[in-house]
Amino acid sequence: MVKKTNRQTSALIATMLLGTALGTTPALAQSGMNTTALQHEVVLDNLESPWDMAFLDDGTMLFTEKCKGLSVRMPDGTVNALYGMSGSEGYAATGDDLFCEGQAGMMGVAFDPDFAENRRVYVYSTSNMSDPHTNRLMRFEVSEDFTSVSNRTDIVDDVPYKMEASDHPFGGPGAHNGGRVRFDESGALWLTTGDNHNEEVPQSPTMMGSKVIRIDTDGNAHPDNSPPEGFDPRTFTYGHRNVQGIAFHPETGTPIAAEHGPWHSDEITVLVNGGNAGWDPRDNMAGRGDCPDGYCGYMPNQGEGMNRYERAAFMPMTDFETYPDAMPPIWTNNGWSQGTSSAAFLEGEQWGDWDGAMVVGIMGIGFGGTPIGQRIDVIELTDDMEVEDVTEMTLPMDSARFRSVVLGPDGSLYTAVDEGQIHKLTPGGM
Repeated sequence: MVKKTNRQTSALIATMLLGTALGTTPALAQSGMNTTALQHEVVLDNLESPWDMAFLDDGTMLFTEKCKGLSVRMPDGTVNALYGMSGSEGYAATGDDLFCEGQAGMMGVAFDPDFAENRRVYVYSTSNMSDPHTNRLMRFEVSEDFTSVSNRTDIVDDVPYKMEASDHPFGGPGAHNGGRVRFDESGALWLTTGDNHNEEVPQSPTMMGSKVIRIDTDGNAHPDNSPPEGFDPRTFTYGHRNVQGIAFHPETGTPIAAEHGPWHSDEITVLVNGGNAGWDPRDNMAGRGDCPDGYCGYMPNQGEGMNRYERAAFMPMTDFETYPDAMPPIWTNNGWSQGTSSAAFLEGEQWGDWDGAMVVGIMGIGFGGTPIGQRIDVIELTDDMEVEDVTEMTLPMDSARFRSVVLGPDGSLYTAVDEGQIHKLTPGGM
């Protein structure tokens, strides 16, 4: 049994109230569009851990495979392998420094908004070019016939990577890299990163893990970023655990992050320029003592199940007691941690009542009595960016580890699953 301090007891009560207010009631609601009308198509099969996709208006689709590399699917279905990881075969070129291990490898991808003029694309991958190794955001130029890339430029080369194993669940090298790459409507480039099981990273002003980064296409800080004094100017927000989802509200452009929780409390958070997400897994903080290898991220009882609200009181995902001005999540997954990954917004009248709603892909974990929860949730927001309703999609396919959700130019929702497929989900009648 865990003995709680007064501080932890207060945090427990606050977390339970937060879970009730922000998670439980909306998640029980099942109103909205009848998703049984969704049409389903397997766009690509027999892939190896597909991680992300990006589209041009004509349907040209970039996609990454975590341990293989970057490819493109043309509108006629032809697939060209463009840039591979070290040792990958069949690619037009390979990066000898690129590798995969654990959760690390080739992850997010994006087309430049001005691709028609500059042919640029952006890919986030793990690299051994430096020691210790890092995660890098690379820029390439794609040939006119989409068969090769050239002019690799590493515009971000200092996102930390976990080099050594530690005494934690999923504790091998390569943990918690974030990895989503997206442009907003203004042309700013965003990158999400993770904490590497390193207790110092989330609140560090200079280490670029646990951050949401906003930059230009040369890797320079966006001029409107306003992190606290002493922080790397590329920082938009900090104090995150492992953000693998970011999307922008279609009307306001507001950035919203989706983030993995530590055996509890997956979070969706409306980001505020310069804001702290409140994750601080250092030991001897917030009433805690020492933790395994100095990182409290899975404590207490890191290898065993327990009541999620008790766990959250001991090691909160957002520590309001230490950081009272932390950005509050708008959704906490009923206090569960089930692998909330990427996020996107549905747009178009074909989605009916869900036009303008947010979707998140959930990969499922099932730890310590947690429901596995592999699904896609539709989250309807109010004008004040509060959660109004949450509906689980009724899918015309088997559940899976939904790693990426992306709205295609045809108005369909595309999802990459770890099991090796990219699926297309289309509302009935399109």
